[in-house]
Amino acid sequence: MPTKNELKYYSSLINKKFRKSEKKFLVEGIKLIREALNSGFHCEIIFGLKSFFDDTPEYRKEFQKKKVRIEIVTLYELEKLSDTKNPQGIVAVFEQKSSQEKKLSGRIIVALENISDPGNMGTIIRNCDWFGIESILLSPDCSEIYNPKVIRSSAGSIFHLNVCETENFYESISELKKENYNILCADIKGQNIFEYQQPQKMIILFANEANGPTPELLSIVNQRITIPGKGKAESLNVASASAVILYELTR
Repeated sequence: MPTKNELKYYSSLINKKFRKSEKKFLVEGIKLIREALNSGFHCEIIFGLKSFFDDTPEYRKEFQKKKVRIEIVTLYELEKLSDTKNPQGIVAVFEQKSSQEKKLSGRIIVALENISDPGNMGTIIRNCDWFGIESILLSPDCSEIYNPKVIRSSAGSIFHLNVCETENFYESISELKKENYNILCADIKGQNIFEYQQPQKMIILFANEANGPTPELLSIVNQRITIPGKGKAESLNVASASAVILYELTR
């Protein structure tokens, strides 16, 4: 049974400040926990309701084989570890992987500038996974990748990809440009994506939902591309736009 101090410590990981300082994060729900475990993330402890493990003894056996510590908690205690109104009965604590462990690779790399909405962020990551993108580069003002909402909206894809946060975002893109990556930016004023002649290697940039790409970003891009619209909507949601553009670039 976990101590009060342990529960207090682990519940602090709901807060971004403590996730950053402790290099750990929370994952809720059996599907996402198994995705993280099977993707090589180290699990420190799993908390679950007695009823959850009584109903699914196969998961207890699975976790025990992986030598993961399991603790039974009350619903009240589990709610302290969850950021949802109705906890799914199980929450796990994982160690973060450092950016130094990750290398950007692939014919197409996705880069995100100030994607501040965690739902959009997670959905873009999920889209990248679906279309076979291996690496994602994030600017420091993007939503945190270990935010519970990002993890949920990515549907586990966050655990499959090389997601690299960098303080030197524009410098990193410029360095990749030297490696013969063509720099594309999704922008309402860009060239029709369906008429664009694709280069051999490219970085596709998606920018802030409300403000679009910054002047600093535009100063280093080779080409702006857009999805032509037919109706009266002012623009597409950035996550929706990423799905259309990635489909076209990878088909």
